[in-house]
Amino acid sequence: MTKSNPGHYFEDFYVGMALHHATPLTVSTGDISLYRALTGARQALFSASTFAKANGYSDLPVDPLLAFHVVFGKTVPDISLNAVANLGYADGRFPNPVYPGDTLRAVSTVIGIKENSNGKTGVVYVRTLGLNQRDEEVLSYVRWVMVHKRDAASPPPETVIPDLPKAVDVTALGFARTYADWDLTLSGSPHTYRDYEIGEKINHVDGMTVEEAEHQIATRLYQNTAKVHFDGHGQKQSRFGKRLIYGGVVISIARALSFNGLANAAEIIAINGGTHAGPLFAGDTIYAWSEVLDKVELNNSVGALRLRLVAVKDQDPSAFALRSDDGKYAPGVCLDFDYWAAIPR
Repeated sequence: MTKSNPGHYFEDFYVGMALHHATPLTVSTGDISLYRALTGARQALFSASTFAKANGYSDLPVDPLLAFHVVFGKTVPDISLNAVANLGYADGRFPNPVYPGDTLRAVSTVIGIKENSNGKTGVVYVRTLGLNQRDEEVLSYVRWVMVHKRDAASPPPETVIPDLPKAVDVTALGFARTYADWDLTLSGSPHTYRDYEIGEKINHVDGMTVEEAEHQIATRLYQNTAKVHFDGHGQKQSRFGKRLIYGGVVISIARALSFNGLANAAEIIAINGGTHAGPLFAGDTIYAWSEVLDKVELNNSVGALRLRLVAVKDQDPSAFALRSDDGKYAPGVCLDFDYWAAIPR
């Protein structure tokens, strides 16, 4: 018997399994500053308390993606310590803002399970809730992860695939904030809700090379302990032969790059889906482009854009690479991320 945590293997999961994750984390302004330094995020709502207070917040809020990564990190020791890869996301919601001083914790429920045909791995579906110190839900999402089996000879469980929405009904979220004093000069762009058209593609132009130390610091900030991101010696025997960059780093950098073209689409309010389409390694350069998939009005001053954010590595984003003729993701595509963002009308 060992006192250390070996993590759960595929055989350990079952539908209905409840997981209460360690360790609660009190988010500070230092976390916000470090997140900004590691990602280059510069949306005005999450940079200036004066701007945030003028547009529906009581103080400077925590970027929803920072809160997402913190909650995600809590789940890793129980869900994905023995993972091959995190595969995707769906049905993500951010019902309440997070502020510095809030303490976040996470609980998850297994909602689906399926053994892979190779008999060596399986896919586990979980719904995770992020709660603050008042037990208020600040975010929720579903993710599915491929996990190693402890014993390839163990019998497969009954397959259960959860029924997940293709997109969050953003009009049902009850978005209450009004962007009553949105300053287009301070926000960094003159383009608002009416300026974007469904089907429009936006090249975000800028690129960011991810260095070894930076991606590890970012992942440690979220207290994510997945072996594939840190254990360089152990990963020499892996499929790629080296450490893999946490997919959340890719999401946040691509989102930060999208400021150039979508500066006023400042607030992520829902995640419809997401796929880590290809691996990223230290030394790779991330570029990004977006497509407007849909748009709806939320209230008199705020609309929402449904955006596909695509991250590519080491290539010109103006090619708008997504899929090859065979329907598979094109070479170099790292991320396909579908989300709703609030934007002033």
